[in-house]
Amino acid sequence: MQLGNMTFAPGAVLAPMAGFTDAACRRLAANHGALYTISEMVSAKALTFGDKKSAQLIYNENNPAPYGVQLFGAEPETMGQATALIQKYKFDFIDINMGCPAPKINSSGAGSKLMLDPKNCGDIVAAVVKESQGKPVTVKMRAGWDADHITAVEVAKACEAAGAALVAVHGRTREQMYQPGTVDWKIIEAVKKAVKIPVLGNGDIESAADALAMVNATGCDGVMVGRAALGDPWIFAEIRAALNGEPAPEKPTLRQRLEALRTQVYEMCEEKGEWVAMPQARSQALYYMKGLKGAAALRRACCQLSHYEDLDELFQKVYDAGNR
Repeated sequence: MQLGNMTFAPGAVLAPMAGFTDAACRRLAANHGALYTISEMVSAKALTFGDKKSAQLIYNENNPAPYGVQLFGAEPETMGQATALIQKYKFDFIDINMGCPAPKINSSGAGSKLMLDPKNCGDIVAAVVKESQGKPVTVKMRAGWDADHITAVEVAKACEAAGAALVAVHGRTREQMYQPGTVDWKIIEAVKKAVKIPVLGNGDIESAADALAMVNATGCDGVMVGRAALGDPWIFAEIRAALNGEPAPEKPTLRQRLEALRTQVYEMCEEKGEWVAMPQARSQALYYMKGLKGAAALRRACCQLSHYEDLDELFQKVYDAGNR
């Protein structure tokens, strides 16, 4: 798979997720085999207003994999202006959000609401490409807005014509949100057949077997993994092995899982300060408790994390519950 001057073997990338994929999360995924990572979504309009919190979302240090900044907005001019403003930061490509289903984002015409207007999607891509200084521009989209507006193929073709280098397709409409079992692989396949640029499949990829099945069924060039990677960054190495016909890597030990969580939380605290990082760390920690004995009690313990040192007590509770 080619993205600008970057070449990737078959594998998986980390999906951008607001509130989760900060610098520490992205670094963890990259260290475990993610092909590339993307920032949390950043408001183009907020950047043009000089908002410091939005700019902080772009922060990225010591990430071994290529890194992209995701912008969201509904106006081509604003998206172009924001693209010009972020050139002072270090990143490898720009991703445009056309898939977020959150009402707050859609009410401004951004995110998945853009799927109703393929022409505007193309205009946005063109504006971003113009100011990208040669960096590749990618797009994250959905199947469409609802069952009556399945526009992924039309939007993908408009984006390609405007200069997009890759599209990632979530096989659900905005109306379907994240309903289990509703990902339509045929839409991903249709997009792949309609464009010449690389296409990533996204939605309900929870294992290497899921990734292999989607690639085989749709012909997509790779997959994008979201929540399945939270608490399990090893999924990237597993998917890479499956897609390249290699032996599956060994499953992580409990100690390795807990040490990964410790490292992630430590880096969050170093980069944001404990006061900001620990409330966010609670959500991250919950994913590491999945499948453990005494999970209900462990989840309660995760929700009480207030200081970095509290991880020691949490880990002791993990072992006290009989986990080894």
